Amino acid sequence: MASDIRNAVIDFSRMTASAVAVVSDVVRGGQPLVGFGFNSNGRYAPSGILRERMIPRLLDARPETLQAEDGTNIDPVKCRHVMMTNEKPGGHGERSVAVGTIDMALWDLAAKIEDRPLYRLLADRYNDGRFDPKVEVYAAGGYYYPGKGVDQLRDEIRGYLDMGFEAVKIKIGGAPLEEDVRRIEAVLDVVGGEGRRLAVDANGRFSLSEAIRYAEILGPYRLKWYEEPGDPLDYALHSAVAEVSTVPVATGENLFSTVDARNLIRYGGLRPDRDVLQFDPVLSYGLVEYLGTLEMLARHGWSPRRCVPHGGHPFGLHIAAGLGLGGNEAYPKVFQPFGRFAAGTTLDRGFATLPEAPGIGYERVPGLCDIFRSLVE
Repeated sequence: MASDIRNAVIDFSRMTASAVAVVSDVVRGGQPLVGFGFNSNGRYAPSGILRERMIPRLLDARPETLQAEDGTNIDPVKCRHVMMTNEKPGGHGERSVAVGTIDMALWDLAAKIEDRPLYRLLADRYNDGRFDPKVEVYAAGGYYYPGKGVDQLRDEIRGYLDMGFEAVKIKIGGAPLEEDVRRIEAVLDVVGGEGRRLAVDANGRFSLSEAIRYAEILGPYRLKWYEEPGDPLDYALHSAVAEVSTVPVATGENLFSTVDARNLIRYGGLRPDRDVLQFDPVLSYGLVEYLGTLEMLARHGWSPRRCVPHGGHPFGLHIAAGLGLGGNEAYPKVFQPFGRFAAGTTLDRGFATLPEAPGIGYERVPGLCDIFRSLVE
C-alpha cells in the first residue's frame, strides 16, 4: 500500500496492509467458498497479532463455537468472542485492527454462504429489511505530493468529478496556513464554488489554538466538514472547536471501540444535527463492534445518517447501504488496489449503486482479486 503521498502527520512511503482468507468447507461449483478481508489504510499490517493470537484461536476452536445455531453458516459474532478470548479490555491499538481484518473476511464468507450481497444480509438481520439502493460517496484525495502544486491539485479534483463524484476531500495542516487557503480556494473553484462539495482533513495535527484558528478561517467557505482538527482522544479540544465552528466537525476514524466512541459522544461536544462520525469498522474490531456502536449512538440521540465510515473500501459501502448510514468514503486514486470499487458498481452524481454479487464482491475488484487469490492457491 506504499505511496509517496503524505498528510499533516505521516507519509505513506512504507505503509503496509494485511490480507486474510477464511476458507470454508462449503463447496459451490466444485470449489470451497472463501471469505476475504484486509485492514483499512492508515494503520500498518497487524501481522504478528493475526498469526500469533487471532488466527490460532479460530483454528483451535470447536466448530459449534464458530457456527450459527442451526449449523448452516459461520457466525461472525461468535468468532469475535473466540478471537477475544484471554484479551484484557482497553489498550486497543493494533489488536482492534487484527480482529477487524478477520471480521471483514467472516462477513464476506457469511454472505457468500447465503448467496447474496452483504448489504442485503445486513439489512435483513439488523435493519428490518431496509437498505439504500444507492449510497452517497465522496472522493478522498488532495494529499501532499512531492513537487505537486495547486495546478496538479486542480487536475486531480477534475478527475474525480469526471468519474461521477460530486464531493471531494483534501488534506490541510501539512503546509503553512496561507498555502492551505490557496489549496482550498483552488478546489472550490473547480467544484463551482460550492463549499458543501469540499471537506478538509487535518488528521489530528492541530493544537487547540491552531484548531480554533482554522475553524475561524474555514467558516466563511461553508465547507462540507472540518475533519479531525486535533488528537482524536482530546475530547475537550473537539468540544471547544465544535463550540466555535460553523462548519460541521467530523471525527472518529481513530477511535477503536464502542467505549471510546461513547466517550466522544459524552465529552466531545459534537452536535447530532450537523457533525459527522467516521468510525471505521475494520479498524475498530469489525462490524460486530460497529453494530454495538450504532446502538450506543441511538441511545444518545444520534441518527445512523450522521455516520460516514472511514476506510474507502467496498466493505464500508455494503455496511452503509445495509444499515442506512449517511454515506461512505472512497479512494479512487490512492491506496490501490484496496480503494477500488468492485466491477459492476455504478457511480453517478455522487451516488454509488452496488452490484448483486454474493458477499462483498472482492473477486470483482481489479488487482485486489489477484492478491486474495495468491492466499489460497
